Amino acid sequence: MIVVNIFEAKAKLSEYLDMAAGGERVLICKRNRPVVELHAVESARTTPRPVGLGRGRMVVPPSFFEPLPEDDLSGFEGAVQASAAPMRGAPAGGFDRPRKRGQ
Repeated sequence: MIVVNIFEAKAKLSEYLDMAAGGERVLICKRNRPVVELHAVESARTTPRPVGLGRGRMVVPPSFFEPLPEDDLSGFEGAVQASAAPMRGAPAGGFDRPRKRGQ
């Protein structure tokens, strides 16, 4: 590990970055107290991931493809169920209109 103060790191930053990219760790200090450590970052994947590595690890049950119950469908379509109670503190007209400051 290389230990340098800020002044030296500013003067030779590109050198220390090259060293860090090569696997060396560089510790930068301020008044001889460690502040930052430079080290290499793992390179990003350059090849695409292979398809099908998870084959057979998950099973989709046949019930997944069955139609949803009518009450669930109406909820997705925005219909309100008659049995649904209004929320406490909800404005009488719902949440459609923006509230003014101080209300």
